[in-house]
Amino acid sequence: QVQLVESGGGLVQPGGSLRLSCAASGSIFSITAMGWYRQAPGKQRELVAGITSGGRTNYADSVKGRFTISRDNAKNTVYLQMNSLKPEDTAVYYCNADVVVTGGGLRRGDYWGQGTQVTVSS
Repeated sequence: QVQLVESGGGLVQPGGSLRLSCAASGSIFSITAMGWYRQAPGKQRELVAGITSGGRTNYADSVKGRFTISRDNAKNTVYLQMNSLKPEDTAVYYCNADVVVTGGGLRRGDYWGQGTQVTVSS
C-alpha cells in the first residue's frame, strides 16, 4: 500500500557530509510524522531525527547541531542532511513514516524503508 524508498547513502570520510532522501508513494491520504532511524552492527535501532507534518523536529542528542531533518509535504519526501560525520555515525539508516492510507476507508499505519548504508571511514 505504501512504499518508502531511500537514497543518498554511501562512504564518506570523517568530517564529510551526506544527504539522505526518502520518498513515500502509494495509497496515501496523509502523512503525519516522518523520521530517520539507524542501526549499527550489534546495536539496537535508534531514532536519529523526526519531523511532524507541521515541521516540528526532534533529534537524538548525538546528532544535534550536525544533522538537519526536513520534509517536502507536496512530494511526500523527507530528507536528512548530515554534516560533520563521525565514524560512530556508521549504520544502516531507515526511513519511517506514520501514514493514513486510503482504500476501504482510512487506516493509519507505520511504514519503513529498506535502509541505506552510511559508512564514515578514512
